[in-house]
Amino acid sequence: MRTDRYRSSDHRLTVCLISAAFFGSVGSSFLYGYNLSVVNAPASYIKTFYNKTWIDRYNEPIGDGTVTLLWSVTVSIFAIGGLVGALTVSFLIKVLGRKGTLLANNGLALIAALLLALGETAGSFEMLIIGRFIIGMDSGVSLSVLPMYLGEISPRQVRGSIGQFHSIFICLGVFIGQVLGLPEILGQESRWNFLFGFLALPALLQLCVLPFLPESPRFLLMERRDEAGAEKAFQAFLGRSDVSRELEEVHAESRAQNTQRTASVLELFRKRSLRWQLITVIVVMSCYQLCGLNAIWYYTNGILQNAGFQPTVIPYITLSTGGIETLAAVISGLVIEKVGRRPLLIFGFSAMAVFFSLLTVFLHYQDRFSWMPYLSFTSILLLIASFCSGPGGVPFVLTGELFEQSYRPAAFMIAGTVNWLSNFAVGLLFPYIQEALQTFAFLLFVVVCVAGAVYLLLVLPETKNKTFMEISQSFSKINGIPDQTQEREMKDALDTAATNGLQCAEVEMESSF
Repeated sequence: MRTDRYRSSDHRLTVCLISAAFFGSVGSSFLYGYNLSVVNAPASYIKTFYNKTWIDRYNEPIGDGTVTLLWSVTVSIFAIGGLVGALTVSFLIKVLGRKGTLLANNGLALIAALLLALGETAGSFEMLIIGRFIIGMDSGVSLSVLPMYLGEISPRQVRGSIGQFHSIFICLGVFIGQVLGLPEILGQESRWNFLFGFLALPALLQLCVLPFLPESPRFLLMERRDEAGAEKAFQAFLGRSDVSRELEEVHAESRAQNTQRTASVLELFRKRSLRWQLITVIVVMSCYQLCGLNAIWYYTNGILQNAGFQPTVIPYITLSTGGIETLAAVISGLVIEKVGRRPLLIFGFSAMAVFFSLLTVFLHYQDRFSWMPYLSFTSILLLIASFCSGPGGVPFVLTGELFEQSYRPAAFMIAGTVNWLSNFAVGLLFPYIQEALQTFAFLLFVVVCVAGAVYLLLVLPETKNKTFMEISQSFSKINGIPDQTQEREMKDALDTAATNGLQCAEVEMESSF
């Protein structure tokens, strides 16, 4: 039986682990969330700047169609940049490692901050468009690399909670973008460029701290063959000196994979034993974007106006959406290790389907009853809370858990590609869908949410408190692959570790990873 000493050690959250999660998320997830909301407040001022620049260049006002096109490109090119960034992830982490890629990625954030902040001074709207593309690339890289890094440095008992730092800081970034965009702060014609200059601050903060934190020990041991470095990293993240069990588990996983190199995307698609893991990631990441939360922002201001709120008050009321997002993400992070990944995802998508259905009804009848818009806005808040309770963060945790080391980079590259393509599709197609179906457009998202919940109910096993090898084995039956080989490999490895001085006759110590 395990002693209390080992139990508390396995579950301990060390300063090193919390620092890596916090500062890794500040310079990555936070920036992504911030860029989702930061363009809303200065939209009219940026369009005015486009018109002024056009007059200075061509001595005539810009046409309505041209300014709409330029603004659409400015907003949507963020997703194109994200897709490009996601496609580079596999190469970057092979060359630079997990931590090294996050550090190098800050260079993109700093370049984008300069272009976006100085575009008005230089009289160049091209700088704004290029800056949005570059910060999109930064987000595309960070949305894949950070969850991978957090998943590999976290003990399995807290892997979900540490992974939720990613979701929490996305929501916090959205909320801070809304706050700074208020007219009293930076949401003024003379200050909007400072909204974009703020991008440099989180990037610099990460650059100052992350170099002093360890690289992923699994990356060091399995890909760099640096056992001494991996041992030090394990010791720092776990807060104890004896990490022989963790080292041996990683060695066992390495031997079971029969490969020491990072697999390509094509090899992952061909791998029969990973077929349903890959399908699951594609389904979950598609539902993450296609579940309709991004489309909610199209309706929020209109619903508040119909409820009788003055336009000057609406920006302050919409702060509640960012606050609800952050609160729900924090609660999800606190309960994920008790409730599990699977229940949070199924509950989140199911609840979203219910609230989308109610929202459709409320929107359809809101012109008939003066109090109906209040119910619509309440539905929006509950939709956001449902999304952030599981679908908003768990897909990134899950992507890191469903694949072993050599296939994880390719899996995140596929997940990132699906994520950004789906994001772009929603932004491109929803306005047309809304125009055709009006309030009934949200019923499409009901179908997506229900389909996602049913798939997860039928296919996804629980991954809570399991090692990466145990998770792979749990898919063996559905993939049609016998798992005796992996089980025997793991047992032999653990037996070897036991005979090498762990004294398992007295204390049975379980691995943290």
